[in-house]
Amino acid sequence: MPPFDGNVMAWPALLWAGEVVVPMVRQKESEVNDMQEHGGDIYTNDGLFDFSANINPLGPGEKVMKALQESILKVTAYPDPLCRKLRESAAKRESVPPDYIVCGNGAADLIYTLVLAEKPKQALLCTPSFSEYEKALRTVGCKIRFHKKREEDHFTLTSRYLEELTGDLDLVFLCSPDNPTGQCIDEILLREIIERCEKNGIRLVLDECFFDFTEDAPWIHHEFFVKDHRMLFLLRAFTKMFSIPGVRSGYGVCSDTALLDRMKEARQPWPVSIPAQEAGVAALKDDLLPTATRLLIAEERRHLMEEFGRLGIRYYPADANYILFYSEIDWYEEMKQEGFLIRDCCNYRGLGKGYYRIAVKGREDNERLLAAFRRILKRYKGEGTWQSRL
Repeated sequence: MPPFDGNVMAWPALLWAGEVVVPMVRQKESEVNDMQEHGGDIYTNDGLFDFSANINPLGPGEKVMKALQESILKVTAYPDPLCRKLRESAAKRESVPPDYIVCGNGAADLIYTLVLAEKPKQALLCTPSFSEYEKALRTVGCKIRFHKKREEDHFTLTSRYLEELTGDLDLVFLCSPDNPTGQCIDEILLREIIERCEKNGIRLVLDECFFDFTEDAPWIHHEFFVKDHRMLFLLRAFTKMFSIPGVRSGYGVCSDTALLDRMKEARQPWPVSIPAQEAGVAALKDDLLPTATRLLIAEERRHLMEEFGRLGIRYYPADANYILFYSEIDWYEEMKQEGFLIRDCCNYRGLGKGYYRIAVKGREDNERLLAAFRRILKRYKGEGTWQSRL
């Protein structure tokens, strides 16, 4: 009998023939593409040193790890569907009522749930930016306009964006610091955007999942705008700062409680597991890890950008824990040969071939990465194709 070809309808015939069959389902091309959509695909690239995912190099911290370990003893019970402890902890941190908090299975879960609850007809997205915004909007048949950020502006959002916040829009997504550029939106411009969206009745989802990595994080508090701006939805996650992407935990902040009620109705009843809730509560009590991380990232980010400048690599100034750069050299494949996994940004709308992103880690790991860059450039220089391809 020929090997099983992935046709589920053939199973009864195989069983009827009295044979024990272990289906070897072929991996679809779409599944491979989905895995390449984000960084951190260590499953396809086993054994490579991962610089593709923007995770805190200091790890989760003792409080979060202890909470996760202790939470295992509670998994015989259902999670709290209202996430009461996590919502109360988040509300205290954000200085808002608990009713303003909605919790989710990471930021991506909240993005999709919000879109499903709102069902926008017309939305505005920036390019380049995080791909999940567009994918979520497509699930509800939303029409999407794109605001293209200019390479000559280092892909920074400018006042041109204000002209596009017209009354026919239902929803906009913004990310600060943006992914993959790592750049924060100018504060004056951002406040103008918040006011314009409130005036025009446009839901503004402000994704700040990387904001804690910036040097300005301790002094800028956009949650203070939430009370007087019902259309503003702030997106937070523990994934990056507390290095727990495998746990999946995050929350949103919004004073439009009717929206939050619709989000609860649009999802399954237990959206956040017990370990994820416990880890989130512990993370919100940890002020030392974010402080130490910001100091480390600021120093190492500057170091990497300075070294890129010396090497002649065109990079884009960043505020977050990752750096976008451009070159005609196929750095993704070259770095894989050196044992490193970096993020190929060719599938970002608005970028294309030649753009790459690296995470910022500790000094020892960053030096290992830079050493690989130097070895590759030395080889290209020896071939006489160095400057032409940078």
